[in-house]
Amino acid sequence: MGFTKPDLPDIDYAEWKTRPRGERLRTVAEHWVEHGFGTPLAVYLLYLVKCALYVLGAAAVISLTPGLGALTDISSWWTEPIVYQKLVVWTLLFEILGLGCGFGPLTMRFLPPLGGLLYFLRPGTLRLPPWPGKVPFTRGDERGLIDVALYAVVLGSGIQALLASGRGVPPVDGGHVGLLDPMVVVALVIALCVLGLRDKTVFLAARPEHYLLMLLMFFVPFADMVIGFKLVMLALWWGAATSKLNHHFGHVVAVMMSNSPVMRLGWLERKMYRNPPQDLRPSRIPALLAHGGTVVEYLVPAYLVFLGHGGPLTWAAIIFMAVFHLHIISTVPMGVPLEWNIFFIFSLFYLFGHYGYIHVQQLRSPLVLAMILFSALVVVVGHIRPQWVSFLTSMRYYAGNWATSAWCFRGDAELKLEQHVTMSAALPVTQLTKLYGPETADILIQTGLGWRSMHTHGRALNGLIARAVDNPEDYAVRDGEIVAGPLLGWNFGEGHLHNEQLLTALQRRCQFEEGELRVVVLESQPIHRQRQAYRIIDARTGVIEEGYVLVEDMLARQPWPEPDDLFPVHPLHHDDTQDLPSARAR
Repeated sequence: MGFTKPDLPDIDYAEWKTRPRGERLRTVAEHWVEHGFGTPLAVYLLYLVKCALYVLGAAAVISLTPGLGALTDISSWWTEPIVYQKLVVWTLLFEILGLGCGFGPLTMRFLPPLGGLLYFLRPGTLRLPPWPGKVPFTRGDERGLIDVALYAVVLGSGIQALLASGRGVPPVDGGHVGLLDPMVVVALVIALCVLGLRDKTVFLAARPEHYLLMLLMFFVPFADMVIGFKLVMLALWWGAATSKLNHHFGHVVAVMMSNSPVMRLGWLERKMYRNPPQDLRPSRIPALLAHGGTVVEYLVPAYLVFLGHGGPLTWAAIIFMAVFHLHIISTVPMGVPLEWNIFFIFSLFYLFGHYGYIHVQQLRSPLVLAMILFSALVVVVGHIRPQWVSFLTSMRYYAGNWATSAWCFRGDAELKLEQHVTMSAALPVTQLTKLYGPETADILIQTGLGWRSMHTHGRALNGLIARAVDNPEDYAVRDGEIVAGPLLGWNFGEGHLHNEQLLTALQRRCQFEEGELRVVVLESQPIHRQRQAYRIIDARTGVIEEGYVLVEDMLARQPWPEPDDLFPVHPLHHDDTQDLPSARAR
């Protein structure tokens, strides 16, 4: 691995390019075992600097609060009640600007490394309303001045909140600045919600299941607000833990450990798999780590919220969970939710350490309880009907069970995207070609597909591609994530951003001929069914095929498709329509 040069498989590119698609995927999958994405050291340094800027920027901006104290006196004011409120606002802005999740090379963003505001402030870019046929004034797929204005209101009101003074009687002993006037975030909340009805991409980029929910806690008394913050954290931990009650998560752990820059021992990465390079199914080790992590996310947060009243056991639990999130950061997961995990670590020491004496049993506000119950309802619906709810808002995080897609472009069809769609960044293959040349660009794109193939759903996509097109060798296959990223300005594993809705918007602009663009859409697995619905769509003619695949078939396969080996599929019956992907449900 070089400072700026990626660590690539040792291959003769000209010869490798002549191999069938399955063999090419096998090469990058085997390389992933010990080298992960092959990320250059400069990229890790970039993310490290960005995390430092997130922390230092938050401290510097919050220190401007009148009466709080200088940045050099942070040890005397970091526990002030207003500090956490402003950190929530700061982090929401950090995310919605495109600086948090979905930033940089590990999300196939190079020049520039972010989308976010470059798209959300630009009229003419794509937008995807969640319910265009049901919510008035939300039809269409093009960003207009009203969308730009709403986004500007979110940014402006967020900045106003960051610079606002505290007000009211100091709510706790030792506090002297007061709290934010909740009215200062009213415009932010309303603008974000209205904007979300017109464009789900911007709404999801703000991580509303976390930060918007915490903003609403500003409207209750201080003690109830702290309890509300704690319950939001508990919902995030428990939602994530529940999403990992599946057969997919062991694959995720193995892939994450292979990509970790701090675990470059070779033999240790190989231990994550049964018999590399022949058998790249996860071994018992990542399965045990997966189940152990799930137990941790259930039990330790439960202790902190309901039983932790200070003392050595409480601090042991706090430190344990901090190490848990530090480990996640150390693996530098794709999508890079690094600042999000830093926020968790600070919350542990702030909410459960300093304010550990405020117990959840003291909750008096029915509003807090109502918001938490509503959030829990969204989580339940998202687990049972994943086609209706984003995996983010239903808190089904990095568990290997996401809606995904594979886009198959024939000939020069992919170039039509850059010719006919308003974007603020080129397609990833174009960016990579400028940086490293066409051969390295192709290998890196294939490495991304190798990463997808290492997960269970990637195995299904590989098999379904052979059903979608007559000859996969005639097509350039792209992961839906890296298609949606430069088209929408943000991507973070949300497959509902690159399903039929996006395809329809592109067809209106690009006018693909029949067979030029075929898309395989694979929905998440409902928690109570061991199967995943799929659809194969032609950009011009519409649905070609739909059905479902079984989880057990994914678990039995390798990351690469074998020649003439079609993935076993099953037709959808009348009572199976509840499993259809989200666009069909609309």
